[in-house]
Amino acid sequence: MSAHPIEALLRPPVELWSTVAAFATAAIAVLAPWALMMPPGVAYSAAAVLAAIGIVRARQAGRVLRYQRNMRRLPTYCLRADRIPLSRHKLFLGKGFRWTQQHTQRLRDTLRPEVQRYVQPGALYQWARRKEVAWEAVPLASLLARFLRARCWWNPLAPLPPVGGKLALHAVEPYEQAVWMDIGERVGHTLVLGTTRVGKTRLAELLITQDIRRGDVVIVFDPKGDADLLRRVYAEAKRAGRARDFYLFHLGHPEISARYNAIGNFSRITEVATRIANQLPSEGNSAAFKEFAWRFVNIIARALVALGRRPDYQQVRRYINDIEPLFMEYARAHLNQHGAEAWQEQVAELATTIKERNLPTSLRGRNVEAIALMRHLQAQDLYDPVLDGLVSAFKYDKTYFDKIVSSVGPLMEKLTTGKIAELISPDYLDEADGRPIFEWMEVIRNMGIVYVGLDALTDTTVASAVGNSMFADLVSVAGHIYKHGVDTDPLNATTQSSLPTISLHADEFNELIGDEFVPLLNKAGGAGFQVTAYTQTWSDVEARIGNRAKAGQVAGNFNTLIMLRVKELATAEMLTDQLPKVEVFTLMSVSGVDDSSDPTTGIDFRSRNEDRISVSEVPMLTPADLVALPKGQAFALLEGGQLWKLRMPLPDIRGDLTLPVGLAEIANEMERTYITNDQWYRVQEPWWQAVNEVPSASEQETHG
Repeated sequence: MSAHPIEALLRPPVELWSTVAAFATAAIAVLAPWALMMPPGVAYSAAAVLAAIGIVRARQAGRVLRYQRNMRRLPTYCLRADRIPLSRHKLFLGKGFRWTQQHTQRLRDTLRPEVQRYVQPGALYQWARRKEVAWEAVPLASLLARFLRARCWWNPLAPLPPVGGKLALHAVEPYEQAVWMDIGERVGHTLVLGTTRVGKTRLAELLITQDIRRGDVVIVFDPKGDADLLRRVYAEAKRAGRARDFYLFHLGHPEISARYNAIGNFSRITEVATRIANQLPSEGNSAAFKEFAWRFVNIIARALVALGRRPDYQQVRRYINDIEPLFMEYARAHLNQHGAEAWQEQVAELATTIKERNLPTSLRGRNVEAIALMRHLQAQDLYDPVLDGLVSAFKYDKTYFDKIVSSVGPLMEKLTTGKIAELISPDYLDEADGRPIFEWMEVIRNMGIVYVGLDALTDTTVASAVGNSMFADLVSVAGHIYKHGVDTDPLNATTQSSLPTISLHADEFNELIGDEFVPLLNKAGGAGFQVTAYTQTWSDVEARIGNRAKAGQVAGNFNTLIMLRVKELATAEMLTDQLPKVEVFTLMSVSGVDDSSDPTTGIDFRSRNEDRISVSEVPMLTPADLVALPKGQAFALLEGGQLWKLRMPLPDIRGDLTLPVGLAEIANEMERTYITNDQWYRVQEPWWQAVNEVPSASEQETHG
């Protein structure tokens, strides 16, 4: 480190002259002390001192040369997955350094016109780039063009890595170190911002690899369905010996996907209606229709649960179009439980007295038995809230009912069409279907790994609906874990200190964000959830939410910010506005001449030359710096606002035998390792069929 206020590294390495002079004089002192008129003893001592001076000056020259070399050429940083560092207390982010005022000073120094020859590649490099294009089609010269284009150590004119950006942003510090983030900070959640194809997914692979090897519960949401990310997640699960705990849910590949009922698990029955209604528009007049849709979906869900059936999209679609069969099924079950023994005869007798012309308009064309059941139930002195809701829905005019629930119909159509319906509305009793059905609580108990590919490029609406339903389910699970832990028996609930770590990675975060995601960020940290979200710009999130204040609320829940290259200034300012201003030095050369008109003095003119140092206050980083970041590089605010400059390793798959070739091999492996839990297929006995029997004395002794 230089003790001078101005650190001049972009200049000729003048230290080399004194280095050569010192070593040359030392050699003369050793080989020919008489030439320096020194006795041998003094000459040897002088040679030692001169050699020491030469070493010091050589190191100073090497520092300048290394700094200038890094300005013109960025070394490649590759790392095999099995060599990624792993710590139980730290998270590895790559190589880099802590950004300080000194680096801001050095970065501003690279902008001066007189130093561009130290920053930009030389004339010979530019000639090579021109010739490799010009000679590409020339028969003999094409061989030389291929040589110039080769990125090998033996090519002194090799092209720069295809990362773009400004190399000086990382070259301002030639001495890198491994950058680690404290694991405890991840509970505060992490936001990764970066435009397309700059390394967000590669960073996700780096973090997911460590989470899997650390033994966390890992949940990866990938709206695009990136095959490389899927293969990496599966490969790391296999490498860590956790392939049996891996679940693949992929809307784009239903034939190999596990199945999941997005509305089949809940803490409160109202969550079913909320998860479906939240997918509907709520602006203007649509808000009223959304409330009606919520009410009728809630009626259907309560009736299904009371009948001992698990709600799914297929059943909701069926009964939202025609609620009459559900009403009749529930009414019969209710009368079997609470009605008189001869209720069937009474209903049949009522049905014979019903005349179409005497019915109100809303009931004309309905099933006569259903009308008879309704009238018989109304004559009973019994109140059942589920039945009351079904009766009120049944009494609506069919045309009017279709209008007020018309908003939910198209959504149900999209979610229950084709093979996707089998994934999100699984048949629990179909023993011929070997694809497993997973639920979040079971995944967490088994310390599982789940990859969720939503195939948003094919159908954004379905991807968003399924993703938001999964998030809503996770919020419900987080609430249960927060109160009771992960044990089945609440009396033996897991203590807070032994909660599992649940690492949730949400790629293309803007495609997934919704009202369900906000509580996951706000309150799920106490249940062991740590969210890492990846998106391109923050405006994408604001546009998705539709409310800038709510988007700010979401942003406020991310304590760690990692920003790669971005193209939107407003997104870049999310980082730069949090940084302080620093003082930088500017060297100003001043020269002047004045003459003297006094004939009595012998002075005709005076001249002066000065170097003045001025101090100005500038931002530590500007949005323009983030726009110019090379691919695979980022700035990160870690652990309370500490600014770090990162360089993430590129994946090196050479010799990685664990990485499968394609989805077919993954599917084959999963067929061998999938184990379906029997309780997922176990349907509870309906309450109206339950028989309360008093055990015999022998049975009491057996079970006692």
